[in-house]
Amino acid sequence: MRTGTASPIVETRAGKVRGSSADGVFAFTGIPYGRPTAGGNRFMPPQPPETWDGVRDALGYRGHAPQLPGRPERRPELRTILGPADTSPESEDCLTLNLWTPGHADGARRPVMVWLHGGAFAYGSGNRAVTEGANLARRGDVVVVSVNHRLNIFGFLHLADIGGERYAHSGNAGMLDLVAALHWVRDNIAGFGGDPHNVTIFGESGGGGKVSVLLGMPAARGLFHRAIVQSGATIRVSTRERANALAEAVLKQLGLGRAECERLQSVPADRLAAAIAPASRAVGRPPLPLLDRYDFGPVVDGGDLPMQPFDPSAPVFADDIPLLIGGTREEIGFFLADDDEVWNRQLTEASLRRRLGAVAGADGDRVLDLYRTLRPEASREDLLIAALTGANFWIRTIMLAERKAARLRAPVYMYSLEWRSPACAGRLQAHHAMDLPLVFDTVDMPDTTRNAPGAREVAATMSTTWAAFARTGSPENAALPRWPAYTPERRATMVLDSECRLVADPDRDARLLWERIATRA
Repeated sequence: MRTGTASPIVETRAGKVRGSSADGVFAFTGIPYGRPTAGGNRFMPPQPPETWDGVRDALGYRGHAPQLPGRPERRPELRTILGPADTSPESEDCLTLNLWTPGHADGARRPVMVWLHGGAFAYGSGNRAVTEGANLARRGDVVVVSVNHRLNIFGFLHLADIGGERYAHSGNAGMLDLVAALHWVRDNIAGFGGDPHNVTIFGESGGGGKVSVLLGMPAARGLFHRAIVQSGATIRVSTRERANALAEAVLKQLGLGRAECERLQSVPADRLAAAIAPASRAVGRPPLPLLDRYDFGPVVDGGDLPMQPFDPSAPVFADDIPLLIGGTREEIGFFLADDDEVWNRQLTEASLRRRLGAVAGADGDRVLDLYRTLRPEASREDLLIAALTGANFWIRTIMLAERKAARLRAPVYMYSLEWRSPACAGRLQAHHAMDLPLVFDTVDMPDTTRNAPGAREVAATMSTTWAAFARTGSPENAALPRWPAYTPERRATMVLDSECRLVADPDRDARLLWERIATRA
């Protein structure tokens, strides 16, 4: 990479920051948008960053939030499927953001794209190499911002009903971090060549969930103007009752009484994180296999989040926000890749039926019959991937899109990514998170797209499309066929592949079946 010699300096409200430049893009990384969240700031709303004198270097990632512990190792073939992991340290000093811009002192007002990382509100980082924003900023002439914020028990431990008013915001502190980051964008982005009146929030997987929740948060109103949900449509999150039960279980696990909430602020971070799994086990999982429910994720607390994000309807706060939403065709293959029975192609008929029954109940056999009709040449493993994708990501995407479109205030655009990765002998197909290097145009980095025929072309189309939507609120551009808005009457869906095409109401019979099952659940 050709590195420039300029050291760009931009003044923010907290002080001046120095970035770097390379290949026509200026980068500023590790900028604090809030104070450290340890000690007395733990579980509290984010506080503005300390101001500083002189010029602060914004030349490297500063760290990311403490992660959900105990996650299993992926099989060796998958460890770099999405590129290298973030090696910056885990820290409660994690309210930082990274920024890439084609210009910072040229008077331009570019669209701003704020990236919210995945990880189901429990893990992940805004510092991943696969989501570095330089190429997207360059191709789309946009400003790209990625955000780190509090996760899991640090960002979503609901103590309001146990500890009182002081902890009123603890159940959604991690979401309030994102609101604070959007305030930082509004107040500072013009100095980096961005338009504070044209901000798009976008995220994949758990990041798409964060976009879904922000659409229903009054405090975020007016801070963003468009939204993109990638493989993460979130209909429901934790209820106050369940969040209270989890908080009680955490206190019990740590040997604390209800009157000792303040002691949680001095518990070592690793000990606090270690209470997550036993608390969840103690409370048990409710029978909602088809719709989201996150432990130590956002909480419908009646204040910061007044209602479920999209149940029973779309929030009125999002009425004027255009939405681009979709997913990948074989999402679940990414998660089943660590299942030896599936990976080694040893799935039995009995196991297939049992697994489908776990999500579809009495309709399990009907689901299997339908997918065998839709995909007559598919193996048992591929039938399982298709059906579980439908039961999870796909039906949630459709329900959110239809409830948003029913408001008739701002357009909704639906897509389906169907380009298939050749990685791992093609076993992963169009897998979950495969869109990351395509949207960010970083296809040379992760295994899923490196040296893959057609990947560069699909990345050019997708990154251009995402930037077009950020600019105008419509994804239409010269690389695509005409793309009308999604409506319950036509259900127009853009298939993104080596050759893109528009389809009306794809897999209609499967949609109707999953809608019925999901509504019953």
